[in-house]
Amino acid sequence: MNNPIIKGFYADPDIACFNGKYYIYPTTDGGVEWNSSSFKAFSSYDLRDWTEEGIILDFKNVPWTGGKRAWAPAICEYKGKYYFYYSGNGNIGVAISDTPTGEFRDKGEPIVADGDYSGTMIDPDVFVDDDGQAYLYWGNGHMYAARLNNDMMSFDGVPVDITPSNFREGSCVFKRNGVYYYTWCEDDTRSPNYHVRYGVGRSPMQKPEGNTVILHRDFAEDKSIKCTGHHSVLNIPNTDEWYICYHRFSVDNYGDVEDYSTEAGNHRELCIDRLEFDKDGCIIPVKAAK
Repeated sequence: MNNPIIKGFYADPDIACFNGKYYIYPTTDGGVEWNSSSFKAFSSYDLRDWTEEGIILDFKNVPWTGGKRAWAPAICEYKGKYYFYYSGNGNIGVAISDTPTGEFRDKGEPIVADGDYSGTMIDPDVFVDDDGQAYLYWGNGHMYAARLNNDMMSFDGVPVDITPSNFREGSCVFKRNGVYYYTWCEDDTRSPNYHVRYGVGRSPMQKPEGNTVILHRDFAEDKSIKCTGHHSVLNIPNTDEWYICYHRFSVDNYGDVEDYSTEAGNHRELCIDRLEFDKDGCIIPVKAAK
């Protein structure tokens, strides 16, 4: 995939396919203390060559965010509309558009507000099941799951805490062959030990069973890649071909840095690698590409 796939500093990518075209929605990175205040989208027909689609949501049009901390979005298509979930100043917001590249119109208030539940209200992930029911997942410190109403902007029932052990943030849920795969990140995003784990289940709102590392820097063999995490998963439509999109820190950009409390903590870049399964449906650990 010629990683990194996009020039510049971006993180927390959500990857999707709409009408035969691929899209990535990331956090804009590279500033000071993760101070992004808008979201961009990128598009591709082949997962290799990406075109910037410009700003799709600007926090100057979302007053409740205070213009701060535009992080970690997720998107889905539902009944012909596109719903964009995102972290805004420690809350979860949702916006709607007629197209995958916006401009998106915000609901006007958070769908999950800071203080509603334990932990930090960031890192949304949206999943639409085979029966058309949509679910929202989110959290830092705790992993929450909730059924979405048909308006995609409110909950059907009370969210549940499904936190697995080793969970920090960055949940991503997908389904293959009737099995729900729950994936998440362990450790702090500034740590070289930041990595992806997964468990499975037979329903979309359960605590994951199992806890296995699937994406991690190889400390012994590869000192050029630091920190692999905050990911999303893509299934090529009508195939059993899968990819994982994630961010990493690479010393190619800023030297051999171990102290991620410095600016290196928000100088991240986007990568894509193939995601494969064994005969029993277990995810085969991904070797992060240079």
